[in-house]
Amino acid sequence: MSEYAVRNLCSGDFAAIMTLERRIFGDEPPGVLGPYYVRLCCDVYAPTCFVALHGDEPVGYLLCFTRGREAHCTTLAVLPEHQGSRAVAMLLRGFVRAIVDEVDTCWFTVTPDNAAARALHATLGAREVASVLDYYGPGDRRILSCIDAARFEALRSRYQRLGLVGPRTVQQAPMGQLEAVS
Repeated sequence: MSEYAVRNLCSGDFAAIMTLERRIFGDEPPGVLGPYYVRLCCDVYAPTCFVALHGDEPVGYLLCFTRGREAHCTTLAVLPEHQGSRAVAMLLRGFVRAIVDEVDTCWFTVTPDNAAARALHATLGAREVASVLDYYGPGDRRILSCIDAARFEALRSRYQRLGLVGPRTVQQAPMGQLEAVS
């Protein structure tokens, strides 16, 4: 059986991500992500966007963009036959490693009925802060959740235990909180 691997998106992943998007979300409202957004993720926001591979086959992806010291994780999607595999954990590891020392807040949006995603956000330390009606269009309700800087710092040891991040180096430590390099 092939192993799973995760890497950052690149320009050449555009068609594969659009195909996965249609296979996973094509019939669900509000529909698939626009090609312009996916192209931006592949070309501009690649350092915080990831694809999961099973052998050479793309089976999932995580899309996140940053603005200043804010991250906006917009999509985590895995083909149904690969859900419950290591693909989700590996996507999250790549994502958390990419943002944990680079941003002060991370935002998530999710439909109220997506209990699995809401639980995943909570596991990462996000707190639900708002419910917004008409988010993507009339009648579309989304829950916004956020991990703030204090929560990131409080969760760092938990992230380390989960294998999402390695030990902090002296260069990464906040002022006044230097830790030994292992």
